[in-house]
Amino acid sequence: MPDSLQPATQGALLEVRGISASYGAIQALSGVSLSVPQGSIVALLGSNGAGKSSTLNAISHLIEPTAGEVLFAGEAIHRQPSDDIVRKGLVQVPEGREVFKEMSVRENLELGAFLRRDRAAIAEDLDKVYAMFPRLKERSEQRAATLSGGEQQMLAIGRALMSRPRLIMFDEPSMGLSPLLVEQIFEAILRLNREQGLTILLVEQDVRLALTVASHAYILENGEITLQGAAAQLMDDPAVRRAYLGV
Repeated sequence: MPDSLQPATQGALLEVRGISASYGAIQALSGVSLSVPQGSIVALLGSNGAGKSSTLNAISHLIEPTAGEVLFAGEAIHRQPSDDIVRKGLVQVPEGREVFKEMSVRENLELGAFLRRDRAAIAEDLDKVYAMFPRLKERSEQRAATLSGGEQQMLAIGRALMSRPRLIMFDEPSMGLSPLLVEQIFEAILRLNREQGLTILLVEQDVRLALTVASHAYILENGEITLQGAAAQLMDDPAVRRAYLGV
């Protein structure tokens, strides 16, 4: 049976099937497949340049896959525009945060809801973001450029939440943050999963931290998945410990 006619994996909200992608002559991804069950946290791990961000960008259709397919809630989305993918409930928090620095905190958050028209519900969601990240409320009229790195990461997460996503893809949320802020950001990620039921695909350089919060993980090397399994099992895998945990 052709892959495109195969039924979706039971319980999977997101399925990536054999995705390949390139930047000109440079092959970034080669047949990457992964599955993210509804309500789970799944980690995508690997060294710098392994293709982690490229995988997220291919899922979001920020780069064009040259082969394979992406299914979200059973629907093929790999040929759909990025804004349609966001509208369906799949949102990415990019590496480096990429907030709109000349806009205020509030304007950044409101931009996250630009595809919505339910004004009353948007106001409610804004209050929820402020409740989750009180510092954003305190700085709501400040330019995003004046925020610390941790506050900008909170803003990037809040902006994603304003679209009312079903699944959030986080790209290196701990990058450049102090240990205390990393702890706060990951507490927020866990709350989103446990309290709001959000499904999460997590790209994270801190492999130990990622394996602590995830239920399942994939290891990506040179654009290919080389290992996958339950996070607890990978934490104890000798090859993973040598390559990524320094033990």
